[in-house]
Amino acid sequence: MASASVHEAAASGQSVVTRFAPSPTGFLHIGGARTALFNWLFARHHGGKYLLRIEDTDRARSTEPAIAAIFDGLEWLGLMGDEPATFQFARSDRHAEVAHKLLAAGYAYRCYLTQEELAARREQAQAERRPFRIVSEWRDAAPETWPADLPYVVRIKAPREGETTINDQVQGSITVANAELDDFILLRSDGTPTYMLAVVVDDHDMGVTHVIRGDDHINNAFRQLLIIRGMHAVEGGWPDPVYGHVPLIHGADGAKLSKRHGALGVDAYRDEMGILPEALFNYLLRLGWGHGDDEIISREQAVEWFDIGHVGKGASRFDLAKLLNLNGHYLREADDARLAGLVADKLGGEADLALLEAAMPVLKVRAKDVNELAASAAFLFAKRPLTIEDKAAALLTDDARALLGAIHERISGESDWSLAALEVSLKAMAEERGLGLGKLAQPLRAALTGQTTSPGIFDVLVLLGRDESLARIAAQALPAPAQLA
Repeated sequence: MASASVHEAAASGQSVVTRFAPSPTGFLHIGGARTALFNWLFARHHGGKYLLRIEDTDRARSTEPAIAAIFDGLEWLGLMGDEPATFQFARSDRHAEVAHKLLAAGYAYRCYLTQEELAARREQAQAERRPFRIVSEWRDAAPETWPADLPYVVRIKAPREGETTINDQVQGSITVANAELDDFILLRSDGTPTYMLAVVVDDHDMGVTHVIRGDDHINNAFRQLLIIRGMHAVEGGWPDPVYGHVPLIHGADGAKLSKRHGALGVDAYRDEMGILPEALFNYLLRLGWGHGDDEIISREQAVEWFDIGHVGKGASRFDLAKLLNLNGHYLREADDARLAGLVADKLGGEADLALLEAAMPVLKVRAKDVNELAASAAFLFAKRPLTIEDKAAALLTDDARALLGAIHERISGESDWSLAALEVSLKAMAEERGLGLGKLAQPLRAALTGQTTSPGIFDVLVLLGRDESLARIAAQALPAPAQLA
């Protein structure tokens, strides 16, 4: 049975519902963030609903800090669900209920094969160089033959003949012979549900119409359809979801994205790398999906344009340089007060927010991330005596220090400490001495910031103010010789 398209679902009056369902075993992975983004966008584009589910059935690895980290990353990206998140473990009784319905209707069976028996059969298959398939003698055993006092698992009764086709919205039509599907476990011997069962039941009960996830789940889709179609036969009202399996993200070398490629967690892009959420949102959007040649795409445009069918079938390569370039664009577009707050957090201490905000227009034009922005702003709050970088110290020769003395004498008499007035005064001074403005600006920058790079020198003078500027210049200046005075 083919999946209904989104258009067929809409025509039947069924609204689109998507979900993002991470396992809380660590940070929000960058690939998971893109999956959440695609689900959010698809739901928004079709006027539907986007839900969150925390798949916390692995009790040994699921932690509260990991759950908090996932929520934190999603909130930062603006991808929290439209309703409070569902927690999978809390629904274990409901999952088991469905398994028992399948069991009662003959779509599942009790399997009493022991681990030792399964291991022996697996070893035999390996020795004979053939794929291992579970062929359980309990598959068709009559209920009256079930042992009363032995542990068992509940397995799905996969069809042995025919084939199953999925019309995947990304990958296209995919067909698998049913003989390739195994009788996987629904309930373990302790009665707890498996992931495969829990996912299907939760998707159904949450009303999920479209399952958009990584293409590493394609094989799971065929297995999960066995449960869905079994329950549809048992009680009706269990339609196939529409699947869209998105290719995974690879590193620049073409290998699957891993720790060796750099940061994997969304929190690292924010906290360690200084990326803005709108930049990461835009970058992840363009990682495997496109709209013509458009590179800068707002959230509003993304909602209007996005459709899962335009996601490419091939894996996308994560390019950090492109992300940083995009981040630089969003830094330049960002509100100055907001950036001042982000930089203040990076600098620590009691940074002057008003001064930072005033400095943002000249600082943000050069930066590609918030860390660079903070580094470029640090000179504003440096204490005297200023730490002078080696390259800057090399500029402070005796001649340069003497020139600083003359500059100090010249501008200390300025009554108008504005960018325009200081520019006129120092340009005139350079012309009077037959020097390019750079000959004045280089030692002046070193004295004012301790660095060889900074915003425009007149901006630096204005931002630091008269008293601090003159004090920093005086600390590096030699008394001006008479001919320079």
